[in-house]
Amino acid sequence: MTEHRNPLGQPIGFPVEGWTGRARPPLTSMAGRYCRVEPLDADRHCAALFDAYSADRDGRMWTYLPWGPYADFDDFLAGTKAGWRRETFITYAIIDAVSGKAVGVASYLNINPSAGSIEVGGIAYSPALQQKPPGTEAMFLMMRRAFDELGYRRYEWKCNSLNAPSRGAAERYGFRFEGIFRQADVVKGRNRDTAWYSILDSEWPGLKAAFERWLDLANFDADGRQVERLSALTARR
Repeated sequence: MTEHRNPLGQPIGFPVEGWTGRARPPLTSMAGRYCRVEPLDADRHCAALFDAYSADRDGRMWTYLPWGPYADFDDFLAGTKAGWRRETFITYAIIDAVSGKAVGVASYLNINPSAGSIEVGGIAYSPALQQKPPGTEAMFLMMRRAFDELGYRRYEWKCNSLNAPSRGAAERYGFRFEGIFRQADVVKGRNRDTAWYSILDSEWPGLKAAFERWLDLANFDADGRQVERLSALTARR
């Protein structure tokens, strides 16, 4: 990157011509081939979500999240209304296109319209979404909204540094590792070091093409097995 300097000879950031702050993400749905991503409505979605999450018999999916597991449906419903609908979050339910049921959630958070920066997080995928096309497509739809529809410059992913599946997902989706924030939080009474990842607007066109190629029906055989891995496609963007 070319270095820019002010009249005093000091290095300064490159100019962002014509930049204006961006809008917050709208409370509207995003539709794909394998799933639909729509604003979370606890009363409408929680029964299906609780049923989908119940397939995780040992509660493995809750280990690194700051909420859960839940004792019963009433506990889950109350926790959803109190936590996932915070004003600092915009939370979406992920609806499987085949079953028509909510099988996971994901949120936009740390939304900074003036800087054009936004984070995807609060991701709670049931086994029905984990390592499945609808789960990947949901992440693609949320990225596409941030970059293509809203014009954000930076898209973030943060997770517990010990959460190997989350870190692997970030890398598979094409996020670039930025570092570890040590002792960044205390979650469920335990230390959390946070791993930071990001995608920049300049990197998005190549990643978008990789996602579109992976999600294409031609990338899956008659048994639904992928022909090309997304990680291979995003690595050579």
